[in-house]
Amino acid sequence: MNISEVAKASGLTAKTIRYYESIGLIKPARRLHNGYRSYTQEDVGSLKFIHQLREFGFSLAECEDLFALYKKPDRQSRDIKAKVTTRLEQVRTKIKELEQLADSLEQMLASCAGDDQPECGIINRLVE
Repeated sequence: MNISEVAKASGLTAKTIRYYESIGLIKPARRLHNGYRSYTQEDVGSLKFIHQLREFGFSLAECEDLFALYKKPDRQSRDIKAKVTTRLEQVRTKIKELEQLADSLEQMLASCAGDDQPECGIINRLVE
């Protein structure tokens, strides 16, 4: 398979695939005599796995760790579970931060009449 076929099959762009190769996240594709990259179905599976990890918000470093575990036949599921548990905790923390931000914005909006007058509670709160 060429890179455009693999990109379509994996849900990634060709640019992203080349980037993952350049940083060593995935092994470089085999090159044909004409210099084009040639990918296998296994490569597609690896890229889909990484794409899923990125969709769940894992960093590239975390993807590298989880991908190494994916490829390791004698892995221990506790290692994978620990990494996913950490990610879930990060997501829950971010949700709390966003909820606090939303509350603050609602309070700011409530402090402004939103009429034709120049006085605005939002401005006053921002300069405090």
